[in-house]
Amino acid sequence: MKKVFLLTILLNITFIAKGQTLLSLDSCRALALANNKDLLISNEKINAAHYQRKAAFTNYLPNFSATGTYMRNQKEFSLLNTDQKAALSGLGTNLAGPIQQVAAQLAAAHPELIPLISSLSGQLSAALPALDQVGNSLVDALRTDTRNVYAGAITLTQPLYMGGKIRAYNKITQYAEELARQQHQGGMQEVIMSTDQAYWQVVSLTNKKKLAEGYLKLLQQLDSDVEKMIAEGVATKADGLSVRVKVNEAEMTLTKVEDGLSLARMLLCQLCGLDLSSPISLADENMEDIPLLASDTGFDISTAYENRPEIRSLELATQIYKQKINVTRAEHLPSIALIGNYMVTNPSVFNSFENKFKGMWNVGVMVQIPIWHWGEGVYKTRAAKAEARIAQYQLQDAREKIELQVNQAAFKVNEAGKKLVMSTKNMEKAKENLRYATLGFKEGVIATSNVLEAQTAWLSAHSEKIDAQIDVKLTEIYLKKSLGTLK
Repeated sequence: MKKVFLLTILLNITFIAKGQTLLSLDSCRALALANNKDLLISNEKINAAHYQRKAAFTNYLPNFSATGTYMRNQKEFSLLNTDQKAALSGLGTNLAGPIQQVAAQLAAAHPELIPLISSLSGQLSAALPALDQVGNSLVDALRTDTRNVYAGAITLTQPLYMGGKIRAYNKITQYAEELARQQHQGGMQEVIMSTDQAYWQVVSLTNKKKLAEGYLKLLQQLDSDVEKMIAEGVATKADGLSVRVKVNEAEMTLTKVEDGLSLARMLLCQLCGLDLSSPISLADENMEDIPLLASDTGFDISTAYENRPEIRSLELATQIYKQKINVTRAEHLPSIALIGNYMVTNPSVFNSFENKFKGMWNVGVMVQIPIWHWGEGVYKTRAAKAEARIAQYQLQDAREKIELQVNQAAFKVNEAGKKLVMSTKNMEKAKENLRYATLGFKEGVIATSNVLEAQTAWLSAHSEKIDAQIDVKLTEIYLKKSLGTLK
């Protein structure tokens, strides 16, 4: 069907490019469907809903994220205070005094050890600068050097249980995509119906224009005959004035019909996406009698329930609101997620403080349990249930109205068929009446006023037949639209 539809559009575009402006009803429909802006918008809504559904499905999958940080600190973090740093830096120098005091006390208590004490004191004095260096190295080793800090992390989050929120949201997006499709289908039916109405309006006005031209010719012929009769003295000037008034009225009627036809063609061009000044002609406008198919008013109301986009849209809306209840309830249920990280820092603390990038990984489970929110979850859930009930009531109301609409459309189809039969009989009688009146007028046995009445009756009957034929066409379209089978 899509290939046939595209082929029809291409053929019509080719015909227009070549200056061929003959359009059939199917070609008008194809052009209207291809160029209608509302349908283009609704088609994009389908695309948007499709990608939202795909985005919703990704909530089932693990989520990876990366974070990087750099920080410049004014001051460096220190593990030692100032006194501790000074003590460690002068470790050997600070030990020199106590060592000398101990050596003096030993020498005073044991004079015989003075040579040994002097030797040891000399060795210790030589080792004290080395102790100062050891203390300085300890101070340097305990520096954090945190003025420039770098950190990074890669995090994996896998939802395990979210209270059913993810499942409900996926169903909502699936229903939303189907809802967009149904709305697009409904828009297509509206465009087809509007195009058909405009098409048959042009056909109707074209036939009425021909009718008005034929009526004007009859009056002009009658006016010519009356003028001759006035010249011969067998008719009065009052008869001539009466005919001229009718001629003027017929000319005004023809002008109105031509203006209405021009506006109707503009409307059809606008619906088809053509330039308003495009000189178009329709395939059915030159037919003497519009071909009518046998009307079938038998229907099954379940067909309308199955095919009407409005019913399907409301059913989908009801399902969406039901899932919204689950989403609202899930917000107040426990949620569980698996979390894994790999983190790197500089400076690193895994081997004291080093100006190197080093990292580690960790895994864990995060559980969030709502405890008390003053009944917020209960209230929101009840509100969501109320919205779901509203959607259900709207669906029931739409079913009742559609049933009434279908029955009314079927009644109008039958009524239009009866009117067509009666208007056809009336036209035949009016035509025969006009023939007798014209012959009687030529024979001089019927007055001019009677001829004018016969011509007016013929015009009215012919116009009613045209309206009846168009009504039959339009009521069939309305019945198909009410049943959801208009394509």
